[in-house]
Amino acid sequence: MGGDRHKHINNSISGGEEKESKGEVVLLDFDGGRFNYDYPSENLHGDTLAKSKDLPLIGLELIHKATQHFSEENKLGQGGLGPVYRGTLADGREIAVKRLSRTSGQGLEEFKNEVTLIARLQHRNLVRLLGCCLEGNESLLIYEYMPNKSLDVFLFDSTTSAQLDWKTRLNIINGIARGISYLHEDSRLRIIHRDLKPSNVLLDSDMNPKISDFGMARIFAGSENGTNTARIVGSYGYMAPEYAMEGLYSIKSDVYSFGVVLLEIITGRKNAGFHLSGMGPSLLSHAWQSWNEGKGLELMDPLLGDSCCPDEFLRCYHIGLLCVQEDASDRPTMSSVIVMLKSESVSLRQPERPAFSVGRSTNQHETASGSSSSVNGLTASIALPR
Repeated sequence: MGGDRHKHINNSISGGEEKESKGEVVLLDFDGGRFNYDYPSENLHGDTLAKSKDLPLIGLELIHKATQHFSEENKLGQGGLGPVYRGTLADGREIAVKRLSRTSGQGLEEFKNEVTLIARLQHRNLVRLLGCCLEGNESLLIYEYMPNKSLDVFLFDSTTSAQLDWKTRLNIINGIARGISYLHEDSRLRIIHRDLKPSNVLLDSDMNPKISDFGMARIFAGSENGTNTARIVGSYGYMAPEYAMEGLYSIKSDVYSFGVVLLEIITGRKNAGFHLSGMGPSLLSHAWQSWNEGKGLELMDPLLGDSCCPDEFLRCYHIGLLCVQEDASDRPTMSSVIVMLKSESVSLRQPERPAFSVGRSTNQHETASGSSSSVNGLTASIALPR
């Protein structure tokens, strides 16, 4: 293969540049080896895969070595389309390997769409796709490994939530906002996540947030007008009302989910299941009532202590309420949210009564055992032509 046709991916890929690949042929340089993308068609479920400049492929033998043949000891969790395994390359680098279930119903074209889509998306607040494997009967996605697992592991566990001081929480809020804004507005492909929640926000070694799980993501062309779907996937408590009840989604659906996550981060309380606390039907309803009564500071996570500035807390609280407005058109865009979070000089309009949501996960494919956390539990995207 000609040297000018190849681009090596190494440690520099996680350097946090907001850019997209230009479609070069990619040859991954893992484990000191080079991995060709020209797998024979008989290794691709009997289908013929055209040589693609957007598909970074990795050999199955290397994945077997890294994961010890998908041993139970290396299993991180169960995602929407299959289990996720931790792997260690010969040079010590760690990876997360998503092994798509053979019963997931995902065809080769959908798998190719997943890889070509996510491989182009490079942002410091998105989990990075390193490559894929299409050998034998295997369909594997290889991602960067997140050592601190997911946000919910820290946020909703009394033994670890104290590690999230106010500065760390603000950094996480801002990072999530930047990542979603990139998906909505800055990438060449407009993507709606449709299942943003703390378990889909992974944390790197420095507690920086990286958004995962694009299983429900859609690419659509044109305006931000809602698109309708008959298959509702997501998690109650985070789903916008128009999506949960009518199957309508737009970028404002993600804004709603972000607002819920923001309020959970600053209060340390879950929206889903909040009714069990006896304080109200949902965190949103309680937050709205407290806001109107001028008691917003009472919702501050007591573990924040003196690390939290009351004015900053109330501003985040205010932004969170704006994001969960019942009417999607009343919610700000994510780029506007970023400006609101950055500049205290930007005035905020008064929020209206938010949509209240209570409940449980509705993703029938989600089978994580014992925990709601998503440990690199990424699922597959469906890419539609622009």
